[in-house]
Amino acid sequence: MPMSPLVRIRANDASLASAEDKELLLRQTLATLPSLIVALSGGADSAYLAWAAHAELGARALSVTALSPSYSAHDRSVVTDFVAQLGLHHEFIETHEIENPAYRANAADRCYFCKDELFTALDSLAAERHIAAIAYGINADDTSDFRPGHRAASEHRVLAPLLDAGLRKSEIRALSQRAGLPTWDRPASACLASRVPYGTAVTPERLALIERGESALRALGFRQFRVRLHDQLARVEIAPDEMPRAMSPQMASIIAAQLKAAGFAYVSLDLEGYRQGSLNETIRR
Repeated sequence: MPMSPLVRIRANDASLASAEDKELLLRQTLATLPSLIVALSGGADSAYLAWAAHAELGARALSVTALSPSYSAHDRSVVTDFVAQLGLHHEFIETHEIENPAYRANAADRCYFCKDELFTALDSLAAERHIAAIAYGINADDTSDFRPGHRAASEHRVLAPLLDAGLRKSEIRALSQRAGLPTWDRPASACLASRVPYGTAVTPERLALIERGESALRALGFRQFRVRLHDQLARVEIAPDEMPRAMSPQMASIIAAQLKAAGFAYVSLDLEGYRQGSLNETIRR
């Protein structure tokens, strides 16, 4: 369901507004919708959007989470706890992007095929349930990175309420904290396929290997990290504030042992630390 011209004009000026004004615009926009499906991954952005939709629409808002080999068991647990705590109307569905050769080939536009699969499934669910619109949690900061999934959203006429309201990641976190959402400070998360370099095929086996490696780091108490897969090598990115602990000889030895036990032959620690979308650096070059 497209936004009204009035709301669109107001959204265009949102960058000049305070976070509270942007939240008001967001909620006013959501309140105009007869019903809505929110694609809920469990990250801070989609969780905040699901909360706001539930606050405005109640039972007319349905949050939906897609399960596939690229979605970790940890993320599923986070979503399960989140929707239970807030009492959201929520469902899990299965998607099958891994069966698409174009997705498995893992070219730079891989995310397009993933989102196309997701939104196709949500389109079917919306038609079946007579739900008026679908929305997802892209924010105003996300447009600065390479986001082929946004093209799929546009093709499926999926709403982007956070982006339209001009909400940035830091504002979403601050507003989430004010609302008491447990996801307000959740480390940035992305699908497991984002750890596989472009041109390396995405397979269930590789995704499971990455998941085992990241589960090991989580068990060691690290919060913000990625295990990037390079053939048999795990390139570990850890947030700068956690790097001193990771680089101590004892912890470095433990990390290497744990990731080798997970199935990697070699383990390296990236000296630049964690940065979002680091595999996109090859595209920019």
